Amino acid sequence: MSVLLHNLSREREMENVHLAVEEEDIYSGYNDYNPTFDSEELENDVGFQQAVRTSHGRRPPMTAKFPGTAIGARPLATAFGARIPLASSMGRPMTGAVQDGAARPMTAVRAAGYTSSLTRGSTFDPLGQSKGPAPPLEGKNEDTPEEKIKILEKKVNDLIEESCMAQSIGALQLALEKAKEAGRKERALVRQREQSGNAEHINLDLTYSVLLNLANQYANNEMYPEALNSYQVIVKNKMFSNAGRLKVNMANIYVKQKSYPKAIKFYRMALDQISNAHKELRIKIMQDIGVVFVRMGQYSDAITSFEHIMSESPNIKTGFNLILCYYAIGDRERMKKAFQKLISVPLGIDDEDKYIPSNDDNDSNMVIEAIKNDKLHQMERNLKVLAEKYIMTAAKLIAPAIETSFATGFDWCVDIVKSSQYIELANDLEINKAITYLRQKDFNQAVETLKTFEKKDSRVKSAAATNLSFLYFLEKDYDQADRYADLAMTADRYNPAALINKGNTVFVKQDYEKAAEFYKEALRNDSSCTEALYNLGLTYKKLNRLDEALDCFLKLHAILRNSAQVMYQLANLYELLEDPQQAIEWLIQVLSVTHTDPQALAKLGELYDSEGDKSQAFQYYYESFRYYPSNIDVIEWLGAYYIETQFCEKAIQFFERATLIQPTQVKWQLMVASCYRRSGNYQKALETYKDIHRKFPENVECLRFLVRLCTDMGLNEVQEYATKLKKVEKMKEIREQRVKSGRESSSRGRREGSAETDVKAVSQPESQQTSPLLDSGRDSAHSSSTKGERLSAKMRSLPGSNEPYEASSPKEIDASYVDPLGPQMERPKTGAKRRVEDDDFADEELGDDLLPE
Repeated sequence: MSVLLHNLSREREMENVHLAVEEEDIYSGYNDYNPTFDSEELENDVGFQQAVRTSHGRRPPMTAKFPGTAIGARPLATAFGARIPLASSMGRPMTGAVQDGAARPMTAVRAAGYTSSLTRGSTFDPLGQSKGPAPPLEGKNEDTPEEKIKILEKKVNDLIEESCMAQSIGALQLALEKAKEAGRKERALVRQREQSGNAEHINLDLTYSVLLNLANQYANNEMYPEALNSYQVIVKNKMFSNAGRLKVNMANIYVKQKSYPKAIKFYRMALDQISNAHKELRIKIMQDIGVVFVRMGQYSDAITSFEHIMSESPNIKTGFNLILCYYAIGDRERMKKAFQKLISVPLGIDDEDKYIPSNDDNDSNMVIEAIKNDKLHQMERNLKVLAEKYIMTAAKLIAPAIETSFATGFDWCVDIVKSSQYIELANDLEINKAITYLRQKDFNQAVETLKTFEKKDSRVKSAAATNLSFLYFLEKDYDQADRYADLAMTADRYNPAALINKGNTVFVKQDYEKAAEFYKEALRNDSSCTEALYNLGLTYKKLNRLDEALDCFLKLHAILRNSAQVMYQLANLYELLEDPQQAIEWLIQVLSVTHTDPQALAKLGELYDSEGDKSQAFQYYYESFRYYPSNIDVIEWLGAYYIETQFCEKAIQFFERATLIQPTQVKWQLMVASCYRRSGNYQKALETYKDIHRKFPENVECLRFLVRLCTDMGLNEVQEYATKLKKVEKMKEIREQRVKSGRESSSRGRREGSAETDVKAVSQPESQQTSPLLDSGRDSAHSSSTKGERLSAKMRSLPGSNEPYEASSPKEIDASYVDPLGPQMERPKTGAKRRVEDDDFADEELGDDLLPE
């Protein structure tokens, strides 16, 4: 029986034995799809969701088929039968245990514990997903007092930050509102702490920040009383450490309110509460005290503060203020000492040589290139420029005061500067000395001073030669101006001022093409040189290249938006281009800058008159007359306008003013008499004609009207004036015959000459003809016949003529240039003529009518 059992067990064991050649891959099945691991559809899996919600998913899987421990429940192994392993007490199957009928694999053939088939009751779960999701985090309870306090503190801090950000972008009102809201929430926070029994844990830093920000925002919005109250709350609270420094802010507010004694008091209180360890802060406060004393006119107290600063921690600004105080009290010796202290103040700036790259080390060259224009180097340059500015200003200020003469004082300053670290400023001071001579109208000394620079280095030589060229140009010594312009260009070819002066000297010689080249070269060297661009536009206008001139002035207008000179040139160019509407628009812009310019108003009236808009023309002409009642052209137009509109009485006042301006011109007096006659005041007209006859006894027109008026009024003087009229007319005929015979005899003499003389004789009389304007001023008879004529108004107050700009001065250089609009020519005569009603004079034309075109 035992043998039979042994054989049965051996057969059963052999059934589970597999040869290696027949065994499949030990890792097969791992890439097979198992719907158990499909996590995308877990939300729709009812069983999975049920397992998650219950404790079923948390149960450990059954790992042993025979978990029981009773004797009857587990088979016993005999000496002849196969061993059946027992399950452990933890439910973990022992190695080689038979599970679900699966035989134990051989170690050499298959890896232990791995099969291609899943065991029942267990799943492959390396991530532990079968345990379900983790329980959710417990949320904070915001209803607790401590949490409410923390949230409120965060809101207060956010409001302070928002207030500061609003101030940084210029929204001062918004910054103040945020500061006020932060103050309200901070008070609510304090009350909440007191109610919760945590009054001892009040955040003093937060309270200090809120009050300080609120005070600053009040001050920024110029609400000074409120700001002072807020600062006072901080200062009086002894719980805030170092609050006494805020008295400096309060003193600054008192300075803005011009309460200088209170400002001094608070500055000194702040100074007492700051220890000597904070030396820089104390120096700044003392400097503020000195400035306030200067504003109060207490220069002695200010000098005390500034002297202490210069002895403890000297700086450029304080040294300059000290010189100003000494200048105010007139102390020469102390001015000299203060100037010496000023130029000896150390700037703490490294030598510029360190920014010069070397040819050997590429790494150091890269570093130099990186720091050549960084913010630190820019700060150093700005500090040096500021120091040079203060030194130059101080030298120009004290030079006339420290010595008996201006030149001696300036020479002393130059000697001191030459022995200091600002040695390069000595040449600039010399040039400023020459410019001071110019301001004093001492041109000879200016020229002599500038000539001393001819042997200096190229930069100084170019600057001196440029100024000399400008001086000689002003004196109309164009040859010398041209020579020094060449010298300046030789010293520095890229000096735009020298090129402009050279172009100006060529311009006055009417070589406009060459002048344009110099102006263009100046613009290539300095594209922002407005003088060169202006002069180039004038040159193009001279060359009649109006479109290019217009382009130049439009570019210039983009740079100089409020330049009346540029806008006038644009108006003039549009007028030359026959675009009066654009010319009117630009002239209106000129008036927006110079509201009371009478010549601009007159020019605008002329343009409206040419367009036929008499009412607008009258308005601008009358405004021009109101600001400048001596412009004869405007007076003439206004008088003609009133005659045309049949208001002769109003025209009288304008012609009477013209008579005062030009008392030797008979036509204005004739116009006054004519206005009296037209208005029906014959007695006044007769008196006026008699007065004209006494001043101009040979005036034919005056005699004719005297004869006419005496005849109409039945006076006995008619025969006397008629006799005088005949004598004057006879003398006129004799004079004309003499002139005619003289011309004929001269013509015969020329015809008898050579052929060359004949050619000249034909052209000579035509060239000798006098212009109508000169004839009217020479012969009163001829002047009376020029009826209805009107002079065109020109803009003389603006530099509308063709004067080029000088590089160093925007004013006019040469007043002898001709206006670009040409000479003032008389307008053509009108065709309207009035005739005398009397038969004796019915065929004679009267020249008293001055009708506008």
